Amino acid sequence: MTEIKNLEPFTDILKRASERKGSEDFVLDMAGHTFNKDEIAQIPDSMWLAAFTKQIFQSGFVWRVVENKWAGFEEVFFNFDIEKMLMMPDEMWEAKCKDERIIRNGKKVMTIKDNAQMIFEIAAEHGSFGQFIANWPAQDVIGLWAYLKKHGSRLGGNTGPYALRRLGVDTFLISQDNEAYFRAYKHIDGGVSSKKSQKSIQDCFDVWQQKTGYSYQALSRVLSYSVGDNFVGVDTNGR
Repeated sequence: MTEIKNLEPFTDILKRASERKGSEDFVLDMAGHTFNKDEIAQIPDSMWLAAFTKQIFQSGFVWRVVENKWAGFEEVFFNFDIEKMLMMPDEMWEAKCKDERIIRNGKKVMTIKDNAQMIFEIAAEHGSFGQFIANWPAQDVIGLWAYLKKHGSRLGGNTGPYALRRLGVDTFLISQDNEAYFRAYKHIDGGVSSKKSQKSIQDCFDVWQQKTGYSYQALSRVLSYSVGDNFVGVDTNGR
């Protein structure tokens, strides 16, 4: 197990989060549920494309508006059927970019085509995109993020990680609260998106995971509950 200087015991973090939110049971319950490898492998390719698309459109935009328009997205894009996406000619894509049933952002709309191509190619090699994700090494979360950023369209930053979590993949997030924590404890000092910073954060979560048995999602959410503004209602979407 990697030894990390000045790494706070997670029992202390959990205790602090419990004191802030009311109880340990409440905190752990709010940490949420993740799927196992078999469940991840069964997720249809269309659901991955839908999750990536929704997260891309919600990035930098009012989430409620995307939710209100989502039925239109599903109708316009044939419920994100991968083969249908890739069979559409350029003229049809141009028309869909202007469809009033969706949010008409041409650059984001075209990520659907690009990400459909990525999912199709990976599924052809691995049996399905879900199978590919399920077989990704559990302790290489940042490697999966990097892969999606490199091979997908607009899946960098927290967009890819948020989409993965949306479908039950066990991943931590580098939220503002969590970033502030790692800076305060001197585990990172550069840009949070740098390979050095992300490797340091991955190492911390790996040690906590090995010592506690909690999922990366639970560790990430409990950590965020232990720092930052202490709101009475806890929003788990971005933790």
